[in-house]
Amino acid sequence: MTLTRRDALGVGLGGVALAAAPARAAPAFASLRPAAAARSFVSPAVEREIVRVGALIADPKLRWMFANCYPNTLDTTVRMGVVDGALDAFVITGDIPCLWLRDSSAQLTPYLHLVRGDPALATLFRGLIARQARSILIDPYANAFLEDPTAKTDLDWALHDRTEMKPGVAERKWEIDSLCYPMRLAHGYWQATHDPAPFDAQWAAAARLSVATFRAQQRKDGPGPYRFLRASDRNIETVPLEGWGNPSRAVGLIHSAFRPSDDACVYPFLIPSNLFAVTALRELATVATGARQDAELAADARALADEVEHALRAYGRMRLRDGREVWAYEVDGFGNALFMDDANVPSLSGLAYLGCAAPRDPLWRRTRDAAWSDANPYFFRGAAGEGIGGPHVGLRQIWPTSLIVRALSSDDPAVIRRCLKTLRDSDAGTGFIHESFDQDDPTRFTRRWFAWANGLFGELIVRLATSRPALLGQPL
Repeated sequence: MTLTRRDALGVGLGGVALAAAPARAAPAFASLRPAAAARSFVSPAVEREIVRVGALIADPKLRWMFANCYPNTLDTTVRMGVVDGALDAFVITGDIPCLWLRDSSAQLTPYLHLVRGDPALATLFRGLIARQARSILIDPYANAFLEDPTAKTDLDWALHDRTEMKPGVAERKWEIDSLCYPMRLAHGYWQATHDPAPFDAQWAAAARLSVATFRAQQRKDGPGPYRFLRASDRNIETVPLEGWGNPSRAVGLIHSAFRPSDDACVYPFLIPSNLFAVTALRELATVATGARQDAELAADARALADEVEHALRAYGRMRLRDGREVWAYEVDGFGNALFMDDANVPSLSGLAYLGCAAPRDPLWRRTRDAAWSDANPYFFRGAAGEGIGGPHVGLRQIWPTSLIVRALSSDDPAVIRRCLKTLRDSDAGTGFIHESFDQDDPTRFTRRWFAWANGLFGELIVRLATSRPALLGQPL
């Protein structure tokens, strides 16, 4: 999220808020969930899952953290309603009362396997799919939205942005993944339920607009309609060259002004997001065909996916100094490439988790290994652990999401175990997963309430309960 966000407890590295840890954890690992009457949404299936999975976890602190984190989205971020007679679900990111297309999709993903057996949970998914479609139709270039579609942004860092701000938009940073994640959520819901109810004309209109926006940002006939400038002392908060971005050559890849961290790109072709677009477009085509019998939309999505995939094969790779061929992080189509990785997903190290690369694909494995090494300037190692961060909160800050995604993508029990141990030991006694923590001192962290990270941690534990219960059954 945006660098100008502040934690009320103080400001630390590079102007980013670094919270101090509480004096100690809750006694005897007492639950930190809101009282039942104060929870924003209740799913009986999720409550049963907490009990089922918790019984498989031998480590008492890990079990406590799972019980706090897994339901955090439901407990604290959901606002259910009705809009024009249809279900509506507004899911905030946590400490900022706005809906990010990316975050909200990722926040519900850990519950997908339960949705078929819980009618209440199904209403939440249908409501969010509808809200996302309405949001995309307001502005497909926006990353974050307000609950009131007629309101103007009240985010202090976005008030004076030089871009086409519309009512209902909280922030207007163009990120490819902002449109990919709703496609992924729709596909996940369809695969889990085969319920056509959310996929109405409004959804189809938003899907068509998403595909058209991707095509516009291939920029084959000029720069397109999007530009963005922000007055800031941080280069990652604004887009160069009058808001259009650094030079590129039209090669069939999709331009992205910002990364999933909400940080500006250096080169306009963000490779992990282009790879995600290929996968998400094909998932969109599956839903269009299965839920709506919309052959035209499906064909358009597949054609664009094929075109971007072809361009990725031609322009998306690079060689490191030691000669290894890897996926680049960003390229410009002229032959220039940047290698790094960022903890926010889509990332290079998260490609297998997203289904954009096979887990045993040699190219992806080389790329992942390079991302988890000194070849990546945002790979950090210290007394508290090792992991990937990014420019968003500065140097030395490890993001727990990188550890979670590594564990979700790994077939090595020793790697998974190390990730779990670091996650357990880096919560600073709070019982929750944070945005980042200092490589040497986990009591210095950012964002106490970050629902995406909490949910992703819960997703990991639930998956391990199925795939590696013996690992969870051993003390860390």
